Amino acid sequence: MFNVAIDGPAGAGKSTIAKMVAKKMNLIYVDTGSMYRAMALSCIRKGINPQEHVKVAEEIKDLIISLEYENGMQQVILNGENVNSYIRTEEVGNMTSAIATYKEVRDKLVAIQRQIAEEKDVIMDGRDIGTCVLKDAPVKIYLTADARTRAQRRYKELVQKGEQCDIDIIEKDIKDRDYRDMHREISPLKKAEDAVVIDSSNMTIEEVVDNISDIIEKKKEKMKG
Repeated sequence: MFNVAIDGPAGAGKSTIAKMVAKKMNLIYVDTGSMYRAMALSCIRKGINPQEHVKVAEEIKDLIISLEYENGMQQVILNGENVNSYIRTEEVGNMTSAIATYKEVRDKLVAIQRQIAEEKDVIMDGRDIGTCVLKDAPVKIYLTADARTRAQRRYKELVQKGEQCDIDIIEKDIKDRDYRDMHREISPLKKAEDAVVIDSSNMTIEEVVDNISDIIEKKKEKMKG
């Protein structure tokens, strides 16, 4: 199988870019963050505080999370329910960042993600794909952008959905999430040694997609040769 790993901080555009590259390069897109978000949603629905490690571990033990594809779009299924429309809120995002530090959460989802990658040519994005989930992926990308740029993108996204928000609060949340993700004990966010760094702060989406697609094509040619 030919797998592509994309890592990077919150709001760097990993999901948007990965989806476009997947379509262009005929890969299956796996949004690992949405799987973590599904777990977070389940905890929120049960009224579990993110600091309640034991309760979180107990809640996720029997959860069944799977991916389905509808018209090429990934659908996250939580215990038989399509939860795509519920997992993109700020509340779920913050809960996700908090519970993703727990070993039980990561162990469960990493096993699912590796199984998918063993069966299909995938492009997978997250926080520890190149360093943990798909250590042997032939292409690894570390996609980043400065915090203000990421906050502006998130602000625009939320405003388009009709939500009231404050860009300064969004930027603070992003910086807080960066710190938690980079300093967590288990699988912290960091660049894999063999990853290519792409800073999208001053790049268009199309430029980033073309850049990554070119890296993939060159790697495939090299592997053939």
